[in-house]
Amino acid sequence: MTRTSDPDARLLQALADPTRLAIVRQLSAESATCACDLTVCIDLAQPTVSHHLRVLREAGVVRSERRGTWIYYSLAPEAIERLRRIVAELVPVAALAAASLEGRRLPVVDARAPAQARPTSPGVISRGLAKP
Repeated sequence: MTRTSDPDARLLQALADPTRLAIVRQLSAESATCACDLTVCIDLAQPTVSHHLRVLREAGVVRSERRGTWIYYSLAPEAIERLRRIVAELVPVAALAAASLEGRRLPVVDARAPAQARPTSPGVISRGLAKP
């Protein structure tokens, strides 16, 4: 995986791998899980699973906790929140791109206007000096 200093890019890079995405899906379905259980669920060798867990941990996607001789992994709630924020920021961009491909224009709203004056429908592009 290419190293980057942008934590959001690292998060997305970590999730871009199908194996790591499968690990995240498995962890989201369970509470803390040890690597040995993940090897069974994902059907990969333990060193391979450990490598992917390390990448996810370094990107802040998972947490690890030692319990005796075992290390248990769980999703980091702050990573899930960051992912939600990233997606929320990208939705207006994606809506604009889709509208452009379809040959239509989306209404543009000035973010400096009072919040109650702004439309709340999806697909409305907001622009201004600061986020509301």
